[in-house]
Amino acid sequence: MRIDKLLAGLNFGTRTEIKKDIRAGLVKVNGILIRQPDYQVTPAKDTVSYRDIPIIYTEYEYYLLNKPAGYVSATRDNVYPTVMELLTDTVRPDLFPVGRLDVDTEGLLLITNDGQLSHFLLSPKRHVDKVYFARIAGLVTPEDTATFLEGVDIGEAAPTLPAKLEILSIDADSATSEIRITLHEGKFHQIKRMFQAVGKEVTYLKRIAMGSLVLDESLPPGGYRHLTAEETAALKEHMPL
Repeated sequence: MRIDKLLAGLNFGTRTEIKKDIRAGLVKVNGILIRQPDYQVTPAKDTVSYRDIPIIYTEYEYYLLNKPAGYVSATRDNVYPTVMELLTDTVRPDLFPVGRLDVDTEGLLLITNDGQLSHFLLSPKRHVDKVYFARIAGLVTPEDTATFLEGVDIGEAAPTLPAKLEILSIDADSATSEIRITLHEGKFHQIKRMFQAVGKEVTYLKRIAMGSLVLDESLPPGGYRHLTAEETAALKEHMPL
């Protein structure tokens, strides 16, 4: 791989900026100063440094984050802190959250730079399960379960895809419910809008699974870890070749 392509692919600058820095003598390969942007390197074997910073090449990274409330699922935002600010020891600078959780929603968030996997997990055509736990203001009924299974009119051109709604508990005294819901899509504020459509309100929402990936409850809010090899393989199991 060309050294300028490697460094640009790691988001250290544009190809033009990288080429200027290479010619200025800011890049070393195996301890030797190089000035040719087309110099060939083998990322898995060669030791590269840029501005005296060692470059660790990893094609893809995968992290499981327990998202806390108060953070947005974005790489940058002008109002709220982003989930990317919680990750402090990653290798790749081109990571992004897979899908969006509302600022007040907690739970499982996959962070990666694998665009193909992200597209697979988020495509409604793939019917990848997204499972949430929620507390509801209002008594959820079997009729609500049937309505969700048929698809709910949330004011868009088409109703939502069928969703599996499970009633976990009902508290008649406080008129509240706890539920688990499984979606196969991710429309804007979808779960909140679905419950509004049946006259109820979501007061707490937490994603607990996406596909085969399950939230690690040992992670505190804001905590994260690498996916295991088994978790990564399971997520990719049904991806098209």
